[in-house]
Amino acid sequence: MYSRIRDNETLLTRTSHSRAILINWSVFCLDRHQLCIIREKHCEERERHIPVEKMRSFAFPLLASLSLLLLVPVIHGWGRDGHYTTCKLAEASFSQATASQVQTLLEPTGATDLATLCSWADDVRDQLPWSAALHFADIQDPNACTFDYDRDCIDENGVLGRCVVGAIYNYTGQLFDYVNGTQTNYNYTESLLFLSHFLGDVHQPLHCGHAVDLGGNKIHLYYYNTYTNLHHVWDTSMIYSEEDDFYNESVDGLVSAINQNMTGVWSNLVQSWQICSGSSLPCPSVYANESISAACQWAYPDATAGSDLGDDYFYSRYPIVNVQLAKGGARLAALLNYIFSGSS
Repeated sequence: MYSRIRDNETLLTRTSHSRAILINWSVFCLDRHQLCIIREKHCEERERHIPVEKMRSFAFPLLASLSLLLLVPVIHGWGRDGHYTTCKLAEASFSQATASQVQTLLEPTGATDLATLCSWADDVRDQLPWSAALHFADIQDPNACTFDYDRDCIDENGVLGRCVVGAIYNYTGQLFDYVNGTQTNYNYTESLLFLSHFLGDVHQPLHCGHAVDLGGNKIHLYYYNTYTNLHHVWDTSMIYSEEDDFYNESVDGLVSAINQNMTGVWSNLVQSWQICSGSSLPCPSVYANESISAACQWAYPDATAGSDLGDDYFYSRYPIVNVQLAKGGARLAALLNYIFSGSS
């Protein structure tokens, strides 16, 4: 069995795909390149050792200075390519009003493309440790393959609402405040970036995995003879493999292929994905329920500790990754169109 891990994956960067982005957040004064590498290489604990402080409505002070130009390396995984893909797919379906509002909210960052900032919420987890719990919704019952808000949307201290599902509700509400002109202390640019990121997270099956194994982070195994963990396989490794095998290492090739399916053979499915049965947008509990179902059906089977995942696992699972990315993009577009232009 040959290795499917690129020579530079331990550094988790590919210089040929680096993008220069004007970032205006003073929080990036630290060496973000180093921080990103450390966070990805030691993903097993998902920074759960950081105490998560309680806060009202997840509000936080505005970030201060607006003047830092950084070269941001594209670090692969649902932390970079996956989130970039989700937001790029969403942008293709923005209404004119939504595109205009998004551009207005991005102005303080200097960026013109939402997709390039869709991993911002990961980048600031060290600086905003209270946000760590908002990236996932761990299923507390190790035998359950369904999501229950009261049981599962809690942080490590048992605070209800502190999970990715609660965060989606929260930041949706903040953007409605923005549209309605409500006077608040929220930074609405950050509200947009958090919401866009969390719509991606909730569709990664192991971000709604079982608490007992930290969404696969405690399941240590091999992927094409390379030691890793199951969460990382779904976050990063399979997207690497798909880009290498089919798209000449190009994330934009992956985006284009999924978008063709969404506007073609999946078009009827896309319409169904964007509807919340019996309620208005969003319905993140539905999204989380789909993700744990996918985790139980596809992520966990054949992936026991110490196993070596290869062709059989990759070729049967990467289509599930693509569907989840497509769902995230379709639903993010529908939600932002609903917020900014009153239509989905």
